[in-house]
Amino acid sequence: MNLPNKLTIFRIILVPIMVIIPYLPIEGELFSISATWVLVDAIFIIASITDKLDGYIARSRNQVTTFGKFLDPIADKILVLAAMIMLTEAGRLPAWIPIIVLFREFLVSGYRLIEVEKSGKVVAASIWGKLKTVTQMVGLIAALIDMNCFAEFIGGGLSGFPLFINVVSSITIFISVVATIFSGWDYLKNGKELLKDK
Repeated sequence: MNLPNKLTIFRIILVPIMVIIPYLPIEGELFSISATWVLVDAIFIIASITDKLDGYIARSRNQVTTFGKFLDPIADKILVLAAMIMLTEAGRLPAWIPIIVLFREFLVSGYRLIEVEKSGKVVAASIWGKLKTVTQMVGLIAALIDMNCFAEFIGGGLSGFPLFINVVSSITIFISVVATIFSGWDYLKNGKELLKDK
């Protein structure tokens, strides 16, 4: 097994560790942020870095494998949805956001499977897909250390660093949801011919 695939597996292993941490008796704060969520965020950041690193290494060393093509996007989806569900359970992210993301991922995964079966081509990410990925990662990194609810800055009452983090996390996650919807629509629009039997 090559290094990129090992990094992908490492990313998947980090997810259950990240999920378990809020249930551990970790006390203390760092810059007025719960130490528990700082640790969760640190693991999420490490996992996100491995996402970029494994792809770069695979392409630069010509180590792209079928196993990697299969597992890498699954690892990404597991990481993002796990973080969103954790935030929803903590009452800091509304449930409609991970529901939209999950719906889009099922839709796109199904489309990609049909495309590969019919043409043998791997569908490249659109500009909306790339925007979704970037804003999702930035938004979740901020949201995991944001002790306030999604878009709480609109109601006022926040100031200083908590206000800044809440604005960054809320706006970037909202942009990622918009990009998620548009990228899903792109796949649906461009793939309607694939659903016709010839």
